[in-house]
Parts: sequence; C-alpha cells; structure tokens
Amino acid sequence: MFPGITVPPEGLPSFRAGEPWAVKVPGNPAPIAVGSTTMSSDEALKAGLRGKALRITHYYRDLLWESAEGCYVPNAGFFEDVVFEDPSSLQASCDSDSTDVTGETSTDHQNNQKSDGVVESLDVNELQHDSASGLMSPDDGENGAATGVTESMADLKLPDTASGNDPNDQQTLSTADIDSLLDKCLLQALHTTVKDKDLPLPGSTLWSNHVLPCRPSGITLDIKKSSYKKLSKWLQAKSTSGLISVKEDKHKKEVMLFSVNRNHADYSSFKPEKRRVEKSEQPSVQSANEVRTSKTLEVAEIYKPSVHVNAIFSAVGADPGKLFSASEATDIVFTYVEKENLVKPTNKSIVILDALLCDSLYKGAIKKGTTYPTEIHKKDLGSSFVSRMQPHHVVTRGNESVVRKGALKTIQLLTERRQGNKKVTKLSGMESFLIDAEALASELQKKFACSTSVAELPGKKGHEVLVQGGVIDDLARHLIEQYGVPKRYIEVLDKTKK
Repeated sequence: MFPGITVPPEGLPSFRAGEPWAVKVPGNPAPIAVGSTTMSSDEALKAGLRGKALRITHYYRDLLWESAEGCYVPNAGFFEDVVFEDPSSLQASCDSDSTDVTGETSTDHQNNQKSDGVVESLDVNELQHDSASGLMSPDDGENGAATGVTESMADLKLPDTASGNDPNDQQTLSTADIDSLLDKCLLQALHTTVKDKDLPLPGSTLWSNHVLPCRPSGITLDIKKSSYKKLSKWLQAKSTSGLISVKEDKHKKEVMLFSVNRNHADYSSFKPEKRRVEKSEQPSVQSANEVRTSKTLEVAEIYKPSVHVNAIFSAVGADPGKLFSASEATDIVFTYVEKENLVKPTNKSIVILDALLCDSLYKGAIKKGTTYPTEIHKKDLGSSFVSRMQPHHVVTRGNESVVRKGALKTIQLLTERRQGNKKVTKLSGMESFLIDAEALASELQKKFACSTSVAELPGKKGHEVLVQGGVIDDLARHLIEQYGVPKRYIEVLDKTKK
C-alpha cells in the first residue's frame, strides 16, 4: 500500500503501471518480495499516494522459495529474494545433500533456459547478476557444486549493502548518536521544508515527509532505537525545550505541530545542508508540478456597472459595458471626485456629493421624505459605490476560465446517518469551481478506500457526490489542499454530531 512506502528526499520516482519493483525493509538491502505496479506515478500522485501500490508476484518463503529447498538455487536471479547470511552454513547444508545436488544439476541447468524469461520479468535492477552468472556448471563435481554456490555468494554484490566497518551503519550507532541525529534531522527539516503556512502539521506527517528525508544517505532512522522510544515523547521533549510548540489532538489521538520558535538558540545556530536533487528525478517532480498546476484555482469577484453608476463611468471616459474589479471601480469613482474637485477644503477626508454622485450612491435606496446626504467619508465612498454595481465572478483553473453572474455559490458538505447507523457524506456545488463530479468521485474512492457514487440533483443543475463514511473533515481538507478551494467557500454541516 502507498501509505507504507518511504518516499525518497528527491521525490516519488517516475514509473508506469505494470512495471516490476522490489519490496525492501529499512536496514536490509535484500528484497523480501517482488511485484508489479498497479498504477503509474502520475495516477499515484492524483490519488494522493493512497491505495495499493504493488500486485505481489513472489515473496520470501512462499511456495516458489520453498521449491529451491533452501540451499540449491537453479538461477542466480532468485538471489533477489533469497538471502543466505552465513555462507559456511550453506556449505554444510549442501555437502549433506551433495548427491542430490549433483544429480539435479544437468536437468536444472536445462530448465534455467526456460525460466530465464520469468526471472527477468521480476528483475528490479537491485542486484548485479554478472557476479553470480557462474553460479554452477553442469560439469562440476559434488564438492565443486557446493563450493561454486558458496564462492558465488561471497562474490555477490549488493549495491545498497553497507560495509560492516562503515561508521554510518545503523547497528554501530549508539542511543546518544541516534538522539543527536534526530535533532539534526529535525532542525534541517525546520529550516528547509517546514513552512509556517503549513502549520498545524500532524506529527506523523512531520516525521515521514520532513524529518526522514533529511537523514544522511544510507542511514536508517528508527525512533524506537532512541532514548525517547516514541515519536510523541520526542516531540514533547522538543516542545519543552522551547524549539517547537506541540499539542495532542484528542480526536485523532496524535501530536500536532503548531508553531516553530525560529528565534531559538538551537535553530539560530544550526546551518542547514544544501541537498542536490538528481537530474533523473526531475521528470517526476515536473509531472507533480503539472498536476498541481492543473488543479490551481483562481477566484475573482468582479462587477458590472449598473444604471445607477453608468453616468460616473461615462463622465471619466470608462466603458460601462466592461467588467471591473472592486479596486478598479473604486479608482474610477475617486477619479471622478478629483476631476470635479469634490474634496472638502476644510477636511480632506470628506467628499462633497454633487447631484450626479449623490444619485449614483443613494437614488432608489433612500425612502421618500428622507433627506439625501450631502457628503460622505472617503473610506466609505469606495464600498458604497461598488455595492451599487452588479456582482459577477470569474473562476479560472489552468487554461479554463468561466465568468458567471451573481455571487459565487459555496460547496455544500453534509454528513448524515443512513440505515444501519452508517454514515454517508454528500458533496454538491463543485461545478462552480470547475471540478468534474465523476473525476472527483473516482479520486475520492481511491483516497478514502470507500465506495462513491454520482447522482443528479433533483430540480437543480449540477450533481451530487456521495461518499460512504463520515469523511467530512478530510474531504474539506482535500478540496482546500488539492483543488485550491478557499475555505470561505466551503459550508460544512455534520448531522451526526449532537
């Protein structure tokens, strides 16, 4: 599953659906399983890195592994999944069954030629097969067969294997070293990737997306091997020192990062390292930026001159048939004030209303018998003038732009209970923000791992997306983060809460 995958610091690599990949665990360079990707990297980013990542084909200690009987491997390709940690024990095991090994050598060698295609389909470029290509020859004797296997294991090269004398080996790090490394990675993340605009931030997100990518190359950072043992205790300790401010979310039962003290002595004295991004990973970064750009939303409120203010626009030479922003309309009315010299001489903050400007602001808005104002404060002039115009709005997403009359309608999010005390979340009004209902339903199905459906709204234009489960908060956050919908345009109503 994608949530269980550690994304490298340079970002998610580019891949296509159906490509063979290997599964590894931190600290072990040998794959424990191989499989094919269920979707491409672009589809994975669109789904928010959720759902199934690999369709497993072969894994450690399955029937295929057991068919090798634990000591004789017919093809070097299987060393991608079978790891012999002690070559001497392999020698002893093979010596005890030397007759069987020798007797099967010729037959198995012939079978290797038929199975090469299968092995290569699982090739993940994690091992160098050239070093193991001479694993065994059909002409070798009993002792030669066992010796050949042992020597090939000794010559087998694992690119990701750390040397036993490497000071960066996780096993050689003491608890104090791990604590120091944790602090260094946190400061690196606070300087480079953690921005104040992204706060508050869940502790798990801080750890996986910010702290872990800052660890040195070849180092496996495990919080359980530190003196803190738990992520929450470590963050609480940093909060006590004054570096950060954290608070536990009682609903999610998770520590949240609320603020960073960038004036703290540890933060000020730390000098972040500059990390270089590999060129080979730039296409995946570019594709992620393209997806983000296609979802970038721009919402602008614009106004059309009405019959009340047309005379003001005509007086300054502006076209009453065009659309104007609030600031542009305000500039026009102040241009008229300067042209007619309507600023009060004794008080520069007061504008004297002539007949044309007074009608534009108050005609039809004041009851009969009421005296019309003769002056207005400058701070109220712009808003009063704009309120007399016809509101419109323009919504732009990528290359698509739409102008509609009236105020922009909000997105409605509603959670209610159905039969069997089950929750369902309804979403409507997404068309106002150029969001396709069918595409959104398919995306939410993968993101929340639940069933979704789309139905037409009765008596109204538009559609309604139904999502199984009470995901109203996560859905609102998804619309804000992934589609750029401003928070003020999202209305949330949870009927399941008393």
